[in-house]
Amino acid sequence: MSTPSTPTVTAAPAAALPHGLIPILATPFTGSGELDVPSLRTLVEFQLASGVDGLAVFGMASEGFALTGHERDVILRTVREVAGPGLPLVAGVNGTSTVTARELARRAVDGGADHLMVLPPFLTKPSPPQVLEFFAEVAAATDASVMLQDAPGVTGVALSVEQIVALAAEPRITSVKVEVPAPPAKIAAVVAATGEDFAVLGGQNAQFLLDEHANGSVGTMPACEFSDVLRDVLDALDKGERAQGRALYRALQPLIHIGVRQGQAWAVHKEVLVRRGIIASAAVRLPAAPLDAVTRAALDEILDELALPRR
Repeated sequence: MSTPSTPTVTAAPAAALPHGLIPILATPFTGSGELDVPSLRTLVEFQLASGVDGLAVFGMASEGFALTGHERDVILRTVREVAGPGLPLVAGVNGTSTVTARELARRAVDGGADHLMVLPPFLTKPSPPQVLEFFAEVAAATDASVMLQDAPGVTGVALSVEQIVALAAEPRITSVKVEVPAPPAKIAAVVAATGEDFAVLGGQNAQFLLDEHANGSVGTMPACEFSDVLRDVLDALDKGERAQGRALYRALQPLIHIGVRQGQAWAVHKEVLVRRGIIASAAVRLPAAPLDAVTRAALDEILDELALPRR
């Protein structure tokens, strides 16, 4: 892909850009390890009742690495059916090559995805020119819009601000999810370089939500067990009621932080969902691990203090 010296960002309709609260759905399994479709339906219903602006599947918080192709199809079909046609649906694409990523992208769009959240290939690290070529080719594979996923802590592949700006010139690349060690500064830089026709969102379980919002992020993509509480935080921030937003967020911080505990994150998300009466089982699939005793004790204390309502 040729890169112009001064890229011109292609405008997308404002309504089409991902924004607001877009939780990444956990994937419920039965105690025996099968896909639990009834729990998935109640999980989506909880998100809708919480007032989310979109839903995401197959992200890092969803155990997408442990799903078969058939299960992905069932999940997309179920989420779309429960959410209805109007709610934006984001599907993660984590192919390890251009060919496999394009196949995953097409399958996701066929299943009802509106946006594709695309990781760069990571098993074999691409060169900087290959990163640009990869995203351009995946974006051209479907009519869906593409969200760049800048998550070097997971992939080992960092996207520079200059690369993001260059890719924003591609017709179907309309957003980026910034998940770097210091996201607010990078979010501010990308926002300044791209403008309002390119959406910049945060991730990492909303750990940096306040600073991301203050520096131009238009949304966040956290895990899905506290969407109702996080809705109140975002609403306060959007109204300019920053003190109220900060107070609500501070109460939620212990749960946010334990939800990124290495090796335990997936089990934490699901345990909270079980205790809130939203899904039936906290089962995870290898290489995810069930809660260890130390994390369970810490989570017990956090949930006792937070007193989240049951469904």
